[in-house]
Amino acid sequence: MMAKLLFVVSGATYWVLKDGTRYATGYWAEEFAAPYRAITEAGHEVVVATPGGVTPNVDMMSLRPSMAGGEKGALELEEIIRSAEVMRRPLKLSDVRLEDYDAVYLPGGHGPMADLSLDADAGRLLTAQLASGKPLAIVCHAPASMLSTRIHGVSPFKGYKVTCFTNEEEEAVGLASRATWLLEDELKDKVGVDFSRGPIWEPYMVEDRNLITGQNPHSAAILAERLLKILV
Repeated sequence: MMAKLLFVVSGATYWVLKDGTRYATGYWAEEFAAPYRAITEAGHEVVVATPGGVTPNVDMMSLRPSMAGGEKGALELEEIIRSAEVMRRPLKLSDVRLEDYDAVYLPGGHGPMADLSLDADAGRLLTAQLASGKPLAIVCHAPASMLSTRIHGVSPFKGYKVTCFTNEEEEAVGLASRATWLLEDELKDKVGVDFSRGPIWEPYMVEDRNLITGQNPHSAAILAERLLKILV
C-alpha cells in the first residue's frame, strides 16, 4: 500500500543573529535526505511544501564531510538531494490539502527558526495535523514551527512530550550565545511542552500520541523508520 507523505521544509536562506548578522542556513541535508531515501525506497511518495512555494536551500555546512560522516557520506547526501525532483517544485504551504497525505514530516536545520517559527500557514497545518490523529514527525530545529501554532498565547502542543535540538547542542555549534532565542527554552516557556532529551548528538526520539519528535540530525533516520512502521 503506497502512502503519500508531506515534507514541510523551510524556505529560509539565513537566520538573523542577536547582533544583526545574517547567518547562512536552510534545511539540514541529512534530515531531508535520510528520511526521503528511506520513504521513497519503501515505495511511498513524498511531496514537498515550503512557505510561498520557494525552492528550499540546503545549509552548506550540512554537506561538509566533517558533518556528513566523511567524504562518502557527503557525496551520498548530495546525490540524494540532486535526484529529489520534488525539491525543485514545492507546493505553497497555503495550498496544501492535508487530507491528501498519510503523514507529515518536518526536517530541521536553522531555517525553521527563521521562517516556520512565525509562519501562519505552518501553524494552521500543524494544528490540523495534530488534531487529525495522523502521524506528525518533527526533527531537530523544526519543532520551532510549534511556536507558530499559538493563538492568544496558547498552543495545541501544550503538555505534549517533545524533544528538539538542545541548548547544549546549540552551545556546541557555537550559536547559543549569538542567537536571539533558544529553541529548547522557547518550547518549554512559550508552548509549554513536556521536554526531554538524550545525550548530545545521539539519536533520540519521543513519541506522544500521533506526534513524533527527534532531537538532532542523527534522529532523522529513526523518525523515518518509525513512520514506515506506522504506515504499514
